[in-house]
Amino acid sequence: MSGALPFETPLAEMRKKIEELKQFGQEKGIDFTDEIARLEERYSQLEEEIYSSISPSQKMHLARHQQRPTSLDLIQLIFTDFIELHGDRLYGDDLAVVGGLAKLNGVPVTVLGQQRGKDTKDNIARFFGSPHPEGFRKALRLMQQANKFNRPIITFIDTKGAYPGNTAEERGQSEAIARNLREMSTFGVPIVCVVIGEGGSGGALAMAVGNRVLMLEHAIYSVISPNGAASILWKDASKADQAAEAMKITAQDLLEMEVIEEIIPEPKGGAHRNYEETASAIQSALIRHLTELSAMDACELKEDRYRKFRKIGEFEFAKAEQQDAIM
Repeated sequence: MSGALPFETPLAEMRKKIEELKQFGQEKGIDFTDEIARLEERYSQLEEEIYSSISPSQKMHLARHQQRPTSLDLIQLIFTDFIELHGDRLYGDDLAVVGGLAKLNGVPVTVLGQQRGKDTKDNIARFFGSPHPEGFRKALRLMQQANKFNRPIITFIDTKGAYPGNTAEERGQSEAIARNLREMSTFGVPIVCVVIGEGGSGGALAMAVGNRVLMLEHAIYSVISPNGAASILWKDASKADQAAEAMKITAQDLLEMEVIEEIIPEPKGGAHRNYEETASAIQSALIRHLTELSAMDACELKEDRYRKFRKIGEFEFAKAEQQDAIM
Protein backbone atom coordinates (compact mmCIF):
# COMPACT_ATOMS: atom_id res chain seq x y z
CA MET A 1 0.00 0.00 0.00
CA SER A 2 1.95 2.99 -1.26
CA GLY A 3 1.23 6.24 0.55
CA ALA A 4 -0.36 4.48 3.53
CA LEU A 5 -1.54 6.80 6.30
CA PRO A 6 -0.68 6.12 9.97
CA PHE A 7 -4.05 4.51 10.74
CA GLU A 8 -3.56 2.20 7.76
CA THR A 9 -0.23 0.82 9.08
CA PRO A 10 -1.74 -2.51 10.29
CA LEU A 11 -3.14 -3.11 6.79
CA ALA A 12 0.16 -2.22 5.13
CA GLU A 13 2.06 -4.58 7.42
CA MET A 14 -0.36 -7.45 6.81
CA ARG A 15 -0.28 -6.90 3.05
CA LYS A 16 3.52 -6.98 3.20
CA LYS A 17 3.42 -10.33 5.05
CA ILE A 18 1.05 -11.79 2.46
CA GLU A 19 3.28 -10.71 -0.42
CA GLU A 20 6.38 -12.04 1.34
CA LEU A 21 4.70 -15.41 1.93
CA LYS A 22 3.65 -15.61 -1.73
CA GLN A 23 7.16 -14.81 -2.89
CA PHE A 24 8.76 -17.28 -0.47
CA GLY A 25 6.41 -20.03 -1.62
CA GLN A 26 7.29 -19.38 -5.27
CA GLU A 27 11.03 -19.35 -4.58
CA LYS A 28 11.01 -22.54 -2.48
CA GLY A 29 8.27 -24.35 -4.36
CA ILE A 30 6.11 -24.67 -1.22
CA ASP A 31 2.32 -24.49 -1.31
CA PHE A 32 1.08 -21.88 1.19
CA THR A 33 -2.40 -21.59 -0.34
CA ASP A 34 -4.28 -22.24 2.91
CA GLU A 35 -2.11 -19.90 4.96
CA ILE A 36 -2.43 -17.13 2.37
CA ALA A 37 -6.22 -17.59 2.22
CA ARG A 38 -6.46 -17.22 6.01
CA LEU A 39 -4.33 -14.07 5.92
CA GLU A 40 -6.41 -12.65 3.07
CA GLU A 41 -9.59 -13.29 5.04
CA ARG A 42 -8.11 -11.61 8.10
CA TYR A 43 -6.97 -8.71 5.91
CA SER A 44 -10.52 -8.21 4.61
CA GLN A 45 -11.91 -8.24 8.16
CA LEU A 46 -9.31 -5.73 9.36
CA GLU A 47 -9.94 -3.53 6.33
CA GLU A 48 -13.66 -3.48 7.09
CA GLU A 49 -13.01 -2.63 10.76
CA ILE A 50 -10.69 0.26 9.92
CA TYR A 51 -12.62 1.88 7.07
CA SER A 52 -16.05 1.53 8.69
CA SER A 53 -15.04 3.70 11.65
CA ILE A 54 -12.81 6.44 10.26
CA SER A 55 -12.60 9.47 12.56
CA PRO A 56 -12.92 13.08 11.34
CA SER A 57 -9.18 13.66 11.72
CA GLN A 58 -8.45 10.51 9.69
CA LYS A 59 -10.87 11.72 7.00
CA MET A 60 -8.96 14.99 6.94
CA HIS A 61 -5.76 13.11 6.12
CA LEU A 62 -7.56 11.06 3.45
CA ALA A 63 -8.96 14.25 1.91
CA ARG A 64 -5.41 15.66 1.73
CA HIS A 65 -3.77 12.47 0.45
CA GLN A 66 -1.10 13.34 -2.11
CA GLN A 67 -2.36 10.64 -4.48
CA ARG A 68 -6.02 11.67 -4.26
CA PRO A 69 -7.48 12.47 -7.71
CA THR A 70 -7.36 16.16 -8.63
CA SER A 71 -9.92 18.16 -10.57
CA LEU A 72 -8.07 17.59 -13.84
CA ASP A 73 -7.85 13.83 -13.16
CA LEU A 74 -11.62 13.65 -12.71
CA ILE A 75 -12.44 16.00 -15.58
CA GLN A 76 -10.54 13.76 -17.99
CA LEU A 77 -12.41 10.68 -16.74
CA ILE A 78 -15.93 12.13 -16.40
CA PHE A 79 -16.27 14.45 -19.40
CA THR A 80 -15.57 14.29 -23.11
CA ASP A 81 -14.31 16.98 -25.49
CA PHE A 82 -12.81 19.07 -22.68
CA ILE A 83 -11.26 22.33 -23.86
CA GLU A 84 -9.41 24.24 -21.13
CA LEU A 85 -9.73 28.03 -21.19
CA HIS A 86 -7.27 30.39 -19.50
CA GLY A 87 -7.06 33.84 -17.98
CA ASP A 88 -9.38 36.29 -16.27
CA ARG A 89 -9.00 39.03 -18.96
CA LEU A 90 -7.94 41.40 -16.18
CA TYR A 91 -4.61 40.28 -14.76
CA GLY A 92 -3.44 36.80 -15.67
CA ASP A 93 -3.98 33.06 -15.49
CA ASP A 94 -4.12 31.40 -12.08
CA LEU A 95 -3.11 27.73 -12.33
CA ALA A 96 -4.86 26.98 -9.03
CA VAL A 97 -8.17 27.16 -10.93
CA VAL A 98 -8.83 25.20 -14.11
CA GLY A 99 -11.91 25.34 -16.28
CA GLY A 100 -13.37 25.17 -19.71
CA LEU A 101 -15.98 23.62 -21.97
CA ALA A 102 -16.86 19.94 -22.01
CA LYS A 103 -19.65 17.45 -22.57
CA LEU A 104 -21.28 15.35 -19.88
CA ASN A 105 -23.13 12.40 -21.37
CA GLY A 106 -23.31 14.39 -24.61
CA VAL A 107 -24.63 17.60 -22.99
CA PRO A 108 -22.47 20.75 -23.26
CA VAL A 109 -21.43 22.08 -19.84
CA THR A 110 -18.93 24.44 -18.28
CA VAL A 111 -16.70 22.69 -15.76
CA LEU A 112 -14.40 24.35 -13.22
CA GLY A 113 -12.11 23.00 -10.55
CA GLN A 114 -9.57 24.02 -7.96
CA GLN A 115 -6.32 22.29 -8.86
CA ARG A 116 -3.51 21.33 -6.51
CA GLY A 117 -0.20 19.97 -7.72
CA LYS A 118 0.99 16.40 -8.14
CA ASP A 119 4.53 17.09 -6.90
CA THR A 120 6.47 19.90 -5.24
CA LYS A 121 7.18 21.80 -8.46
CA ASP A 122 3.56 21.54 -9.61
CA ASN A 123 2.26 22.52 -6.17
CA ILE A 124 4.38 25.67 -6.17
CA ALA A 125 3.10 26.61 -9.64
CA ARG A 126 -0.49 26.05 -8.52
CA PHE A 127 -0.03 27.66 -5.08
CA PHE A 128 -0.97 24.32 -3.46
CA GLY A 129 -4.50 24.72 -4.82
CA SER A 130 -5.11 28.10 -3.13
CA PRO A 131 -6.42 30.57 -5.73
CA HIS A 132 -5.45 34.22 -6.17
CA PRO A 133 -8.13 36.78 -7.16
CA GLU A 134 -7.44 36.13 -10.85
CA GLY A 135 -8.37 32.49 -10.27
CA PHE A 136 -11.78 33.41 -8.90
CA ARG A 137 -12.21 35.99 -11.67
CA LYS A 138 -11.34 33.39 -14.29
CA ALA A 139 -13.97 31.10 -12.78
CA LEU A 140 -16.51 33.94 -12.80
CA ARG A 141 -15.73 34.78 -16.43
CA LEU A 142 -16.39 31.19 -17.48
CA MET A 143 -19.55 30.95 -15.38
CA GLN A 144 -20.90 34.18 -16.88
CA GLN A 145 -20.22 32.72 -20.32
CA ALA A 146 -22.09 29.54 -19.33
CA ASN A 147 -25.02 31.60 -18.09
CA LYS A 148 -25.10 33.58 -21.36
CA PHE A 149 -25.20 30.44 -23.50
CA ASN A 150 -27.46 28.46 -21.13
CA ARG A 151 -24.90 25.79 -20.22
CA PRO A 152 -25.05 23.99 -16.84
CA ILE A 153 -22.13 24.75 -14.50
CA ILE A 154 -20.21 22.06 -12.61
CA THR A 155 -17.50 22.92 -10.08
CA PHE A 156 -15.02 20.73 -8.23
CA ILE A 157 -13.91 22.05 -4.83
CA ASP A 158 -10.48 21.12 -3.49
CA THR A 159 -8.66 23.88 -1.58
CA LYS A 160 -7.53 24.65 1.95
CA GLY A 161 -8.61 28.22 1.28
CA ALA A 162 -7.90 31.26 -0.85
CA TYR A 163 -4.23 32.25 -1.11
CA PRO A 164 -3.41 34.29 2.04
CA GLY A 165 -0.35 36.20 0.81
CA ASN A 166 0.26 39.90 0.14
CA THR A 167 0.01 39.46 -3.64
CA ALA A 168 -3.56 38.18 -3.35
CA GLU A 169 -4.60 40.97 -0.98
CA GLU A 170 -3.06 43.61 -3.26
CA ARG A 171 -5.17 42.37 -6.16
CA GLY A 172 -8.45 42.28 -4.24
CA GLN A 173 -8.92 38.80 -2.80
CA SER A 174 -11.97 39.57 -0.64
CA GLU A 175 -13.68 41.50 -3.46
CA ALA A 176 -13.14 38.66 -5.92
CA ILE A 177 -14.65 36.10 -3.51
CA ALA A 178 -17.59 38.35 -2.63
CA ARG A 179 -18.34 39.00 -6.30
CA ASN A 180 -18.41 35.27 -7.03
CA LEU A 181 -20.83 34.68 -4.17
CA ARG A 182 -23.16 37.39 -5.46
CA GLU A 183 -22.98 36.46 -9.12
CA MET A 184 -23.36 32.71 -8.63
CA SER A 185 -26.56 33.30 -6.70
CA THR A 186 -28.10 35.08 -9.71
CA PHE A 187 -27.32 32.65 -12.55
CA GLY A 188 -30.30 31.13 -14.32
CA VAL A 189 -28.60 27.81 -15.17
CA PRO A 190 -28.18 24.65 -13.06
CA ILE A 191 -25.10 24.68 -10.80
CA VAL A 192 -23.82 21.48 -9.21
CA CYS A 193 -20.76 21.62 -6.93
CA VAL A 194 -18.74 18.63 -5.74
CA VAL A 195 -16.27 18.75 -2.84
CA ILE A 196 -13.68 16.19 -3.98
CA GLY A 197 -10.99 16.76 -1.33
CA GLU A 198 -10.82 19.63 1.10
CA GLY A 199 -13.25 22.53 0.96
CA GLY A 200 -11.86 25.29 3.12
CA SER A 201 -13.13 28.77 3.96
CA GLY A 202 -14.20 31.41 1.41
CA GLY A 203 -11.83 29.95 -1.14
CA ALA A 204 -14.15 26.95 -1.38
CA LEU A 205 -17.44 28.83 -1.05
CA ALA A 206 -16.48 31.22 -3.87
CA MET A 207 -17.04 28.31 -6.26
CA ALA A 208 -19.71 26.43 -4.30
CA VAL A 209 -22.90 28.51 -4.46
CA GLY A 210 -24.84 25.83 -6.26
CA ASN A 211 -28.30 24.33 -6.46
CA ARG A 212 -26.74 21.09 -5.30
CA VAL A 213 -23.58 20.62 -3.25
CA LEU A 214 -22.26 17.05 -3.17
CA MET A 215 -19.29 15.57 -1.31
CA LEU A 216 -17.11 12.55 -1.77
CA GLU A 217 -17.38 10.20 1.19
CA HIS A 218 -14.04 11.13 2.76
CA ALA A 219 -13.93 14.80 1.73
CA ILE A 220 -14.13 17.60 4.29
CA TYR A 221 -15.82 21.02 4.11
CA SER A 222 -15.50 23.78 6.69
CA VAL A 223 -15.50 27.53 7.33
CA ILE A 224 -11.79 27.34 8.15
CA SER A 225 -9.17 24.62 7.79
CA PRO A 226 -8.53 22.55 10.92
CA ASN A 227 -4.97 23.91 10.93
CA GLY A 228 -6.27 27.48 10.88
CA ALA A 229 -8.78 26.75 13.63
CA ALA A 230 -6.06 25.18 15.79
CA SER A 231 -3.84 28.23 15.24
CA ILE A 232 -6.61 30.52 16.48
CA LEU A 233 -7.94 28.41 19.35
CA TRP A 234 -4.72 26.97 20.75
CA LYS A 235 -2.04 29.03 19.00
CA ASP A 236 -0.72 25.72 17.70
CA ALA A 237 -1.41 24.52 14.13
CA SER A 238 -0.10 21.06 15.03
CA LYS A 239 -3.36 20.46 16.92
CA ALA A 240 -5.26 20.26 13.63
CA ASP A 241 -6.36 16.69 14.39
CA GLN A 242 -7.95 17.87 17.63
CA ALA A 243 -9.72 20.71 15.81
CA ALA A 244 -10.98 18.35 13.10
CA GLU A 245 -12.66 16.15 15.70
CA ALA A 246 -14.69 19.12 17.00
CA MET A 247 -15.56 21.04 13.83
CA LYS A 248 -18.23 18.84 12.15
CA ILE A 249 -16.34 18.84 8.84
CA THR A 250 -17.17 15.41 7.44
CA ALA A 251 -19.65 14.65 4.68
CA GLN A 252 -21.79 12.71 7.13
CA ASP A 253 -22.02 15.68 9.52
CA LEU A 254 -22.81 18.13 6.73
CA LEU A 255 -25.50 15.92 5.20
CA GLU A 256 -27.18 15.72 8.60
CA MET A 257 -27.06 19.54 8.89
CA GLU A 258 -28.42 19.87 5.30
CA VAL A 259 -25.39 21.82 4.11
CA ILE A 260 -24.97 19.26 1.31
CA GLU A 261 -27.45 17.16 -0.63
CA GLU A 262 -25.61 13.89 -1.20
CA ILE A 263 -22.57 11.84 -0.22
CA ILE A 264 -20.86 10.15 -3.16
CA PRO A 265 -19.28 6.81 -2.12
CA GLU A 266 -15.55 6.24 -2.54
CA PRO A 267 -13.67 2.99 -3.14
CA LYS A 268 -12.63 1.24 0.06
CA GLY A 269 -9.54 3.01 1.34
CA GLY A 270 -10.29 6.30 -0.40
CA ALA A 271 -10.64 7.85 -3.83
CA HIS A 272 -6.93 7.46 -4.54
CA ARG A 273 -7.31 3.67 -4.59
CA ASN A 274 -9.35 3.70 -7.80
CA TYR A 275 -9.72 6.84 -9.92
CA GLU A 276 -12.08 5.22 -12.43
CA GLU A 277 -14.51 3.98 -9.80
CA THR A 278 -14.52 7.38 -8.10
CA ALA A 279 -15.10 9.20 -11.41
CA SER A 280 -17.93 6.84 -12.35
CA ALA A 281 -19.72 7.49 -9.04
CA ILE A 282 -19.38 11.26 -9.48
CA GLN A 283 -20.54 11.09 -13.09
CA SER A 284 -23.70 9.18 -12.13
CA ALA A 285 -24.53 11.70 -9.41
CA LEU A 286 -23.94 14.67 -11.72
CA ILE A 287 -26.16 13.26 -14.45
CA ARG A 288 -28.93 12.50 -11.96
CA HIS A 289 -28.94 15.98 -10.38
CA LEU A 290 -28.56 17.85 -13.68
CA THR A 291 -31.49 15.90 -15.15
CA GLU A 292 -33.63 17.02 -12.20
CA LEU A 293 -32.45 20.64 -12.35
CA SER A 294 -32.80 20.91 -16.12
CA ALA A 295 -36.58 20.64 -15.73
CA MET A 296 -36.58 24.04 -13.94
CA ASP A 297 -36.62 27.42 -15.67
CA ALA A 298 -34.24 30.27 -14.76
CA CYS A 299 -36.50 31.75 -12.07
CA GLU A 300 -37.08 28.36 -10.45
CA LEU A 301 -33.35 27.65 -10.41
CA LYS A 302 -32.61 30.93 -8.65
CA GLU A 303 -35.38 30.33 -6.13
CA ASP A 304 -34.18 26.76 -5.56
CA ARG A 305 -30.64 28.03 -4.88
CA TYR A 306 -31.98 30.72 -2.55
CA ARG A 307 -33.99 28.19 -0.53
CA LYS A 308 -31.03 25.84 -0.28
CA PHE A 309 -28.86 28.38 1.49
CA ARG A 310 -31.64 29.96 3.55
CA LYS A 311 -32.45 26.65 5.22
CA ILE A 312 -28.88 26.07 6.45
CA GLY A 313 -28.50 26.49 10.21
CA GLU A 314 -30.80 26.08 13.18
CA PHE A 315 -32.05 28.59 15.72
CA GLU A 316 -34.80 29.02 18.26
CA PHE A 317 -36.54 32.04 19.75
CA ALA A 318 -35.76 32.91 23.35
CA LYS A 319 -38.73 32.77 25.74
CA ALA A 320 -40.03 36.01 27.19
CA GLU A 321 -38.37 35.45 30.59
CA GLN A 322 -35.03 34.77 28.88
CA GLN A 323 -35.36 37.98 26.89
CA ASP A 324 -36.10 39.94 30.07
CA ALA A 325 -33.01 38.41 31.72
CA ILE A 326 -30.84 39.47 28.77
CA MET A 327 -32.24 43.01 28.87
